[in-house]
Amino acid sequence: MTLFPIDAVRKRFPSLHIADDGLARIYADNPAGTQVPQSVADAAARCLIESNANLGGYFRTSVAAGGAYDEAHRAMARFLGAGSEREIVIAQSMTTLTFALSRSIGRTLKAGDEIVVTRMDHDGNISPWLALAEDLDLRVKWLPFDTDSTTIDPSALDAALSDRTRVVALNYASNLTGSINDVRALVRKVRAAGALAYVDAVQFAPHGFVDVAGLDCDVLVCSSYKFFGPHLGIAWARERLLEDWYAYKVRPADDALPHKFETGTPQIELLAALTASVEYFEWLGRQVAPAQDARGNIRAAFEAAVPYERALAARLIEGLQSIDGLHIAGITAPARYASRLPTVSFVHDRYSPDHIAEALARRNIFVWSGHNYALEIVRSLGIDEERGVVRVGLAHYNTLEEADRIVAAIRDVLTA
Repeated sequence: MTLFPIDAVRKRFPSLHIADDGLARIYADNPAGTQVPQSVADAAARCLIESNANLGGYFRTSVAAGGAYDEAHRAMARFLGAGSEREIVIAQSMTTLTFALSRSIGRTLKAGDEIVVTRMDHDGNISPWLALAEDLDLRVKWLPFDTDSTTIDPSALDAALSDRTRVVALNYASNLTGSINDVRALVRKVRAAGALAYVDAVQFAPHGFVDVAGLDCDVLVCSSYKFFGPHLGIAWARERLLEDWYAYKVRPADDALPHKFETGTPQIELLAALTASVEYFEWLGRQVAPAQDARGNIRAAFEAAVPYERALAARLIEGLQSIDGLHIAGITAPARYASRLPTVSFVHDRYSPDHIAEALARRNIFVWSGHNYALEIVRSLGIDEERGVVRVGLAHYNTLEEADRIVAAIRDVLTA
């Protein structure tokens, strides 16, 4: 295993070194949004100062803004393994994109057609499809997950597919349990049924190498603020689909890709920051196993980060399991750690998730409590959706010492 350069990584993130009243911060809120390298913040600031203009002009700042726009799409094509930057659509958030693209896809559907959604997904990949079904009189089928493995058994998809299935909205990895699905196997079944495979990779993309060509899906969405970037959502889709789909846009906008799906003035400074976030992964890959191209460096970055994060998850899970009355929602067997992210959610017999999260916040440990928009997961697992869980989510800039401190603080809170 390549030694992970944690010290060099942490030096890139200025927020990791902030202390409040002498107490260092521990960022374990990463499933909801990560911290950013200095280079990402610098890119946004530099854009605002040097190229703060709208697109389409002949003057220097507008030309520079256009360059930032183009480079962000090229960067995300590298990150996801797209064939062209024309296949990359960037907008405010994954949820915004899914509402918009689902409406475009809806133009190809008719009453009685079927959409499959999973009980494992964030509501951002459920509610848009439920709303579309209501508008168009479509039929919705629910794909359950196995509550023991906390993943979707590909064989379960067979019962949901029919000759009327048109769209299957899949979940790559859970934002609550951290469990990773065998998306490639699921997509194969969807494609064999002649349906469109729409993959939510928001939680997976910060922790694993995404290869849209290898997955063979039709659409894949993610969020850059989950992988050390700005608050943006990104969709990859097959170019022929984007060309064919109707785009809801203003009349003066042309039909060129990807512009026709990106309504209004782009957030140029965030696009500049997005490029810098992808370049961070390229930098990390060069530190551990330099490749011949940028895509190879991105792959190398994840090949080094994944085992490091797995060790973080193992330390956290094993520590939490030693606390009486604490129950982890998700994979805890060491033999299955490869099927989970370093996102660990739990409940306690006596203390509410809000109580625990608030107590940890006073210790400068940042975690989330509640259902985290994973309504169907908490319902399926029999968890009170009003209370939810405590979610501790680590990233590759966290350390084993921080995992130990989190466990010690939770034990202190629960034994007080």
